[in-house]
Amino acid sequence: MWVVSAFVRLDLTLPRDEPIRFNRLRRKIYVYKFRYHYLYLLSRRHWGVKPVAYNWDDITAEVYRVYAPGHGGLIENVMLSVRNPETDEVIDRVLFTEDLHRGEAYWAIARLFMQQGPEALPAFVHPSRDWNDDNGLSHMHCLAPKVHWPEDIDRESRTAPSEVEDQ
Repeated sequence: MWVVSAFVRLDLTLPRDEPIRFNRLRRKIYVYKFRYHYLYLLSRRHWGVKPVAYNWDDITAEVYRVYAPGHGGLIENVMLSVRNPETDEVIDRVLFTEDLHRGEAYWAIARLFMQQGPEALPAFVHPSRDWNDDNGLSHMHCLAPKVHWPEDIDRESRTAPSEVEDQ
């Protein structure tokens, strides 16, 4: 029963998307990270969205492979790992994509954007999509909570640093 309760809560609270924002001018990335824990079902500390910001210079992309016999064979994921700049220890990992080739392409685009800006990006075939828009989503997906960044992080992730912040 306890395990079933954990999955029910996960289904009801998992957001529609977990976006990652790249801010070139601040040299930071902002991650809309969802946390959950199967043992602490009623804990607010262990469940819910926790937006976090990391310095771009501390981010690396890494691929990991897991062989799961009977469950689809080889699984390859691309993760963004956050490293402590002093010890080079990995302090956090964020799922970037579940496909190796897409991960290579996305990582190249992210690096190009952070190095040269939006002018250097290729022309995209499909326009970007707002995941909070219900159009085209399944009925069950429409019930998921919409992505809502906290006001301060939303403003910081979309703007350049001001002169007051630099001092």
